[in-house]
Amino acid sequence: MLDGVLLKCNEGSEKARNESDCLNARIAIDRLAQQDIDPKEEAKRNAEFERSREQLRLVQEKKRQEQEEKTKVDAYSLPVVPVEPTPGAASSGTAAPGGATPGLAQTKP
Repeated sequence: MLDGVLLKCNEGSEKARNESDCLNARIAIDRLAQQDIDPKEEAKRNAEFERSREQLRLVQEKKRQEQEEKTKVDAYSLPVVPVEPTPGAASSGTAAPGGATPGLAQTKP
């Protein structure tokens, strides 16, 4: 983007947005040119960044697993609740012959 602004500034003032953009672009280019980045320092920064990123990922993964454990329901550890008959079956007053459960076929002994 800086190159484009400088190109417009160098071609002519009618294409330039304004003088402050040209001045800011020139200052930014000068500062970028003055930066002397040591490859060893850059590698050290990248390694530190990767370490901190991995630590953050591990912390977030641990929190996610803890949250899953909190919301997980184990059906075998739930209390047993007796099943009550439905209101329609209880109010009809009709029972299956021989005390059998409705809907199940009876077999003769």
